[in-house]
Amino acid sequence: MTSVGMLEVSPCLICVLICPVRLVVLFPQEDPYIMSRGSELEGYCNDLLSELSKKLGFKYKLHLVKDNRYGSMDSSGNWHGMIGEIIRKEADLAVAPLTLTAVREQFVDMTTPFMQTGIGFVLRKDLTSEESTFSLLSPFSTNMWVGVLIAFLLTGLCIFLVGRISPTEWAEPDSEEHSFTLLHSFWYITGALTLQGAGPHPKSLSGHVVSAIWWLFTVMLLACYFGNLISMFHSNNKHISIQTFEDLADQDEIDYGTINAASTMLFFKNSNNPVYRHIYQHMERKKSYVSNTAEGFRRSQEGNFAFIGEAASLDLAVARNCNLTRSQEVIAMRAYSIAAPLGSQLVKNLSIAILQLSESGELTYLRDKWWASSCVGANRAHSSKALHPHDLRGLFLLLGLGLGIGLLLALLELLSRKSCCSVLTSELNRRFGSGRESTEQDSSDKSKA
Repeated sequence: MTSVGMLEVSPCLICVLICPVRLVVLFPQEDPYIMSRGSELEGYCNDLLSELSKKLGFKYKLHLVKDNRYGSMDSSGNWHGMIGEIIRKEADLAVAPLTLTAVREQFVDMTTPFMQTGIGFVLRKDLTSEESTFSLLSPFSTNMWVGVLIAFLLTGLCIFLVGRISPTEWAEPDSEEHSFTLLHSFWYITGALTLQGAGPHPKSLSGHVVSAIWWLFTVMLLACYFGNLISMFHSNNKHISIQTFEDLADQDEIDYGTINAASTMLFFKNSNNPVYRHIYQHMERKKSYVSNTAEGFRRSQEGNFAFIGEAASLDLAVARNCNLTRSQEVIAMRAYSIAAPLGSQLVKNLSIAILQLSESGELTYLRDKWWASSCVGANRAHSSKALHPHDLRGLFLLLGLGLGIGLLLALLELLSRKSCCSVLTSELNRRFGSGRESTEQDSSDKSKA
């Protein structure tokens, strides 16, 4: 993967619209803005360059930067990288995630920015723990909680039906008040869920079966919940909550660094903020700089290292590396621009073309195209430690089987008392709210007799 670029124009040609232009795309090895596919180059900068060439009518030729650097000035005042090649007129344009800075603006001309970004850092996900207001719900996934709620509702309804059907729970619906109302049924299983119990308890065999299955389900469910909760808390205690640069500066377990002599390093070096100064002093003391973004991402993936860089580049890497995560905090907002030699006539036309692409939504389209994450779904599946319904499918099947057996036993208990189908139907009607109509019908039949 690579990213950075430049453009060369014949010095005798002036008109950009009709003259061929030679472009040199300079990029440190494996920078994500331009990627190689065999002999072909692709990526955000490559698409941006193609759109600019269509609008301005120039041709270009790609060229890799010789030293794989963006551009920095040494102690003797000599520039290296892309900026150096622009100053020495070895190339006419540098098309890359090239940060617009005051120092660079003094030596080269830069166009209107084509992208806004800031400074952040990436590190491996398993090195950090995210704080959550709903951490007590984390042992179970959302689908698991939905499954528990459905099991709770079905069990309460089953207790209610068993209490209505079984003759043992109420012998004469017309003369004896039934104890297992719908409200009490849910209150009863709630007491079991908290391991406290709530009376009165079922008296029938079918009620005992449903109650025992629900208690077994509850005990095993709570054991899984608390076991996973303790495991997650124990795991999080080994990790550090790093969300901001202050968090990064206040710990010594995870090393961190940025590209040596790049604009990000200069920001920390020249900052008066005590946190940022501490970060710079740490990088100087540990010599934790990297030579390019590829090395920074590689060290982050290997673990125990946070790579500090520009958020746009970090987001692109995170979208392709599912084990990395970017900091929530982004500081020092800056912009990417195209660089050209001082006095270049290309800058004005390119700035207008970039504004036109921005106003038409083309830059947003390119951003969405190349920053689309390949980790959606797969990332959650691999990183989440929450229990899912399929992990406890046996427990749910046991509960369903127990509820079915309980209802079947309740019907058998009623059949053992009422053998005739018409009498059974009448009894069921009486038990489920049609008692008055049945009584009136019985009285009518008796009068006629």
